[in-house]
Amino acid sequence: MKIAAAQLTCVPADVPANAARAAALASVAREQGAELVVFPELALTGYEPEALAADPGLWTAADDPRLDPLRSAGIATAVNVALPGPGPRPVIATLVHDADGAHLTTYAKQHLYRHEREVFAPGTADGRFELGGIRFSLGVCYDNHFAELTARGAADGCRVHLASSLYGTGDGLHERASVYPGIAREHGLYVVLANHVGPAGPWTGCGGAAVWAPGGTLLAEADGRTPSVVTAEVGATT
Repeated sequence: MKIAAAQLTCVPADVPANAARAAALASVAREQGAELVVFPELALTGYEPEALAADPGLWTAADDPRLDPLRSAGIATAVNVALPGPGPRPVIATLVHDADGAHLTTYAKQHLYRHEREVFAPGTADGRFELGGIRFSLGVCYDNHFAELTARGAADGCRVHLASSLYGTGDGLHERASVYPGIAREHGLYVVLANHVGPAGPWTGCGGAAVWAPGGTLLAEADGRTPSVVTAEVGATT
């Protein structure tokens, strides 16, 4: 299966605009032969915690019609959004739909980063789904700094780990280049990283959306400037 990692420059707090931008990249990925495309953290709003805390109208759900451009793109998608939670706060969640637009799973970020704890609720369960005979695990940005999360995915028969993230041009450059090939080496997983590029809330996304093979070999990598997708083949077995 060919999988695409996307990097996106978001319009702050504008779900329809970002859905359109993501759908355009999904179409590019499909044209390149990809069967699944992964998007960055909070791709439909940009990384805007204050706006998300103030306006529940920015929260989305799996059946939200604002997702229709993505659900109708003819490719499976993993898109990260602010989703209504079990209480008054939203969760940071990845929604996975297949190429026909059917909802496959939802995963809520379990490990919130610093100020996120003031706005969002943590998730409580791991994310899994299967597509094309391949089993996938899910993580969102800071989640991927916790080895036990990706270890559970590998132990549960997952072959590919999808990481919707935001890494900036400061410390994020080192974290992006060390954490994700490290997961591939330590747990024998393909790792697919989607990232922001350009302005992203208080940061500047460093891009570099990428795919690593089990063992840590880099298979594909985007630049640090351009909204785009990169694709790579992943296999069900070594």
